[in-house]
Amino acid sequence: MCHCPLSLIHLYCQETRASEALRNISCEAPHLEGQGSPLQPVIFGKLPGGTESWTKSPAAQSWPGMGNGVKESTARVREDAEAILPSPVNSKSDHRQVLSSLLSGALAGALAKTAVAPLDRTKIIFQVSSKRFSAKEAFRLLYFTYLNEGFFSLWRGNSATMVRVVPYAAIQFSAHEEYKRILGRYYGFRGEALPPWPRLLAGALAGTTAASLTYPLDLVRARMAVTPKEMYSNIFHVFIRISREEGLKTLYHGFTPTVLGVIPYAGLSFFTYETLKSLHREYSGRPQPYPFERMIFGACAGLIGQSASYPLDVVRRRMQTAGVTGHPHASIMHTLRAIVREEGAVRGLYKGLSMNWLKGPIAVGISFTTFDLMQILLRHLQS
Repeated sequence: MCHCPLSLIHLYCQETRASEALRNISCEAPHLEGQGSPLQPVIFGKLPGGTESWTKSPAAQSWPGMGNGVKESTARVREDAEAILPSPVNSKSDHRQVLSSLLSGALAGALAKTAVAPLDRTKIIFQVSSKRFSAKEAFRLLYFTYLNEGFFSLWRGNSATMVRVVPYAAIQFSAHEEYKRILGRYYGFRGEALPPWPRLLAGALAGTTAASLTYPLDLVRARMAVTPKEMYSNIFHVFIRISREEGLKTLYHGFTPTVLGVIPYAGLSFFTYETLKSLHREYSGRPQPYPFERMIFGACAGLIGQSASYPLDVVRRRMQTAGVTGHPHASIMHTLRAIVREEGAVRGLYKGLSMNWLKGPIAVGISFTTFDLMQILLRHLQS
């Protein structure tokens, strides 16, 4: 909630006599501590060690006479103190911030994944088979899929992708904002001004949180991408068949390599994007990059993050689709050894990486850009 000086004065007048109170708020304002005013939390802030350095607060600047008998006065707060609103306002503000992050993240994930869904499906098909990957073969597969099954078949499995990506992206972006705040408080930094290690940690924790909560949906998406329509008609059918034929624990088959892959992927992606934005502010002198610059920063982040985690992504897909592709890989090491033995370390573990270099930067660029622009729009609407 946005508090202008008039509204703050109104709150203060409800509890005390305005003329006397405002005359008392001066350079010697510390004597007001302990009176329990709703305005007091805005005026007073605590610094570590109890330092008592005072500065003017934008929340309590000088107000010229407004014809209502209130005299001009000045309030000062401790230097570097964080403005603290009364707890009910804080609570509402926090809730709005979380909802804003969830909504922005959901939209960002949906747009990004829909844009690259045909390329993603093609990559998964190669990842879970022993066919040799090449750009020519990938586009040939796209073309024959279009001829044999129709244009919209290129987006087969995208409904399951949306069911997974919308909550995944919403949780990941929202969690990232929360982890940034938590680590910022812990390390004594504010907002985006985190040092490199906490910046990397915030991204890794956000990705791990989102992956842990939405993993079964990722497995369902992979199953639908590599099977014909006759085998699984819809998302619920996949859940029912897996539960009956393979057991509920199968829904988390491949979870370990997923988390091991998400840690470097999410950590490096968020770290790279936040670092590039910080460098941009430093060298350009502009507080916000243009949308096309955000796209470039996001593309770089996606390229670095996905390249670092790609072998584990291949292992994850093999384990997820083992029940329908005839690859009974029971563990990470067993899957790794089988891939290296049958296809070679580079060709097997990096199969489809060139496709990822095409789709990954596009998807991550769209995702980060959409999230940032939505956050800016929602903040503008709220103000």
